Amino acid sequence: MPPLPFDERVTLLTSWLKSLPNEWAIQPETLSIASADASFRRYFRVKSTHPQYPTMIVMDAPPAHEDCQPFIHVAQLFAQSGVNVPKILAQDLIQGFLLLSDLGNTTYLSALNANMSQADALYRQAFAALVQLQKASTPDDLPPYDRERLLNEMMLFPQWYLGVHHQYSMTDAQTAELTKVFNILLDNNTTQSQVWVHRDFHSRNLMVQNNVAQNPGILDFQDAVYGPITYDAVSLLRDAYIEWDEQQQIDWLVRYWEMARAAGLAVPTQFDVFYRDFEYMGLQRHLKILGIFARLYHRDGKSAYLNDLPLVLKYTRQVAARYREFGHLLLLLDQVAQHSGETDASSTTQVGYTF
Repeated sequence: MPPLPFDERVTLLTSWLKSLPNEWAIQPETLSIASADASFRRYFRVKSTHPQYPTMIVMDAPPAHEDCQPFIHVAQLFAQSGVNVPKILAQDLIQGFLLLSDLGNTTYLSALNANMSQADALYRQAFAALVQLQKASTPDDLPPYDRERLLNEMMLFPQWYLGVHHQYSMTDAQTAELTKVFNILLDNNTTQSQVWVHRDFHSRNLMVQNNVAQNPGILDFQDAVYGPITYDAVSLLRDAYIEWDEQQQIDWLVRYWEMARAAGLAVPTQFDVFYRDFEYMGLQRHLKILGIFARLYHRDGKSAYLNDLPLVLKYTRQVAARYREFGHLLLLLDQVAQHSGETDASSTTQVGYTF
């Protein structure tokens, strides 16, 4: 367990815990690090003698950098849908602290790394929760995942992945071709059925619960939006942190598609159409992630994300290679690899499955 940092925020947080009503029976001296994410947020775990909450999670969200209100709002929305998210037990929005119920410390990723035989059950449970969440979707409670927002995300690719990470400057012709690719993706993404989108529905944010009926516990949902129905399926099946062979991806995706249809969600009636939507959405997401991971390294000094770039690039190249309209993107990736001396980059490109 990492040592507890002794900084001003931890001092303030400890004082806040001591000030909470005695009913929570918190033991501030047991405070320990639970996790940190890609933002300024940090999470701590603290013990309690409360009969219902033997451990609790404390979110530290510095108000100068983070706003707790979206987390609270989305937690309430998602809880109303019936999925398992942390309960908000106490809050101090001025200081940026939330006391939450603890969904444990076993992520899907850690559980799968320990025992892959759990995969099928865990992923079916995750998709059941996703359908439940999507069925509850309403159009006006979350920000729209609209064309402007989707485009701004993809622009991180030329800015941070190409420009900063690879020191690669595109020609005017390359910029024009990449713009065409972006518009093809946006035309598809924005015409898909719209639902609540978690945006990071993957193996690091889904928690294995002792009670199987409560699987999965869902974390890191504060950036949720109202957008394309395939987005969270892409997050789960083309995860930046764990890779599944494409036959397995398709097996799970077919099961999700069938569940969505049975639930009355507006997905295409033909799986080949749905699969193309899934692929196009995935390409948008992975272009964004290439930019985000490069930014996390170069701007924020978080070097661990460099280890995750190759898998995301593999996903990107595979989809770019399958569809004629993305040929210029694949060529650009080849030229960037050549510029950077990455002679084996094309070996990650496999045509795989189309329908």
